Amino acid sequence: MTLRRRPVRPTEPHLGYRTAEDIATPFAAFFNPAMAPLAPHVAAAVNSGPQAGDLLTALEDAGSLLRTEREATETGYALLPDGSMRVAVHTLMPGVTPAMWDWWFSWHGDDTRKYKLWHPRAHVSAQWADDDVHHGLRTYVGRTSFVDEYLGSRLTHASIRFVPPHELGLDEDALADPEEATAICARVGLSNQPIDAGYLLHHVRRTPDGAEMRSRFWVGGRHAALRTGKPGRSRALPAIAGRVAAMDAQRATDLMVHCAQEMAHLASFLPAIHERFRND
Repeated sequence: MTLRRRPVRPTEPHLGYRTAEDIATPFAAFFNPAMAPLAPHVAAAVNSGPQAGDLLTALEDAGSLLRTEREATETGYALLPDGSMRVAVHTLMPGVTPAMWDWWFSWHGDDTRKYKLWHPRAHVSAQWADDDVHHGLRTYVGRTSFVDEYLGSRLTHASIRFVPPHELGLDEDALADPEEATAICARVGLSNQPIDAGYLLHHVRRTPDGAEMRSRFWVGGRHAALRTGKPGRSRALPAIAGRVAAMDAQRATDLMVHCAQEMAHLASFLPAIHERFRND
């Protein structure tokens, strides 16, 4: 599939709900810019700084996430000699089910205003790459989402191509019951340049009082590459690719904090918004 950049919208991209168009939606009541403080275990991981690479799971061992109760590092990050980073985030979600997350990833990507609910202080815009062909399609695997979001103070133009869990080495038989577990997997890169940067995985499994999410990111270094079948469109492409491939502690921290914030924030109202809109 040829990926294109999203078309210009009638209103300029912006943070928050601030126009009549933003407010005139049935889900605007779920927009809440007052986010909870960073969870103590995430703040501790930020303060601890980078860890040894062996303490975070390699991409090739991603399947182990389904077989272990806990891994060596559930929240933290590592910087590898090849310029890549590994990031892990653990999020507890009382009252949430794994199936709610599958619904959310299918539901929110067609409307920027839905996407902003997820992280009201960082999400700017979202659109499916194939929106004009499959408008209203209730799935996300096999599709690509173009999103603009802030990671720290840096505005990122991201391309997220969702793939089946087996492409990251996960046993899909272990994910057969969506009420017990799910895994959201994707190849991530830039939406405004033909560059892939890495991979993400969100493993959600049932707990006695709801669910927990175990997020993993492998970005930069050997995970970065020119997107298959996409010729370079800019003389600056090698320099851009070099920046994408070289990760540092600030980028890792920004990604870890962003993930922790957005997952905890959405989990706080996901049961309610799922109940309200799951049949739309």
